[in-house]
Amino acid sequence: MEVEVKLRLANAEAHRHVTTLLSPFHVITHRQHNLFFDGADSELSSRRAILRLRFYGDDERCVVSLKAKAVIVNGVSRVEEDEEDLDPKVGRDCVAEPGKLGLVESRILGRVKEEFGVVGENGFLGLGGFKNVRSVYDWKGLKLEVDETDFDFGTLFEIECESADPEEAKRILEEFLKENGIDYSYSVVSKFAIFRSGKLP
Repeated sequence: MEVEVKLRLANAEAHRHVTTLLSPFHVITHRQHNLFFDGADSELSSRRAILRLRFYGDDERCVVSLKAKAVIVNGVSRVEEDEEDLDPKVGRDCVAEPGKLGLVESRILGRVKEEFGVVGENGFLGLGGFKNVRSVYDWKGLKLEVDETDFDFGTLFEIECESADPEEAKRILEEFLKENGIDYSYSVVSKFAIFRSGKLP
């Protein structure tokens, strides 16, 4: 179970303010391209699951993830997540032809076949996706991920923080944002849900 604090930043100015304040604690910035897949008969989405391929930078890395039963309450997200690395070239082939996902040797894709019944060359459907710039900071014992997510219909700014004690992490983060006059709100839906809705919340 992945447990994360998710706080939405109001706009680009709030995002700039946060990244400027956190700059001494910057670890790395990832350029990500997230692409999503379902079964041709909605076998995954009908059971609140989704398959994601995430490419990093110029395809130097690709991670396949199976996420299920996501719930966000008061800015804290809980989701069942399983992931593993995949050869980026294989990943790109699957984006071009989603049916190839059914032929890839992978523990996670094996789970998709066995647990959700997505099989055969016509078994998978590409849903599209979005790009994300994720700046990672090591701050006050917390790993903060500050995201600038580009959808076709607009840009979302968000802070994510995975934590075993999400309420305490949220308290520390909210204190920091309030002290610095940064406009924020609790995220209410996942980036994938926003992508599927076709509009910013």
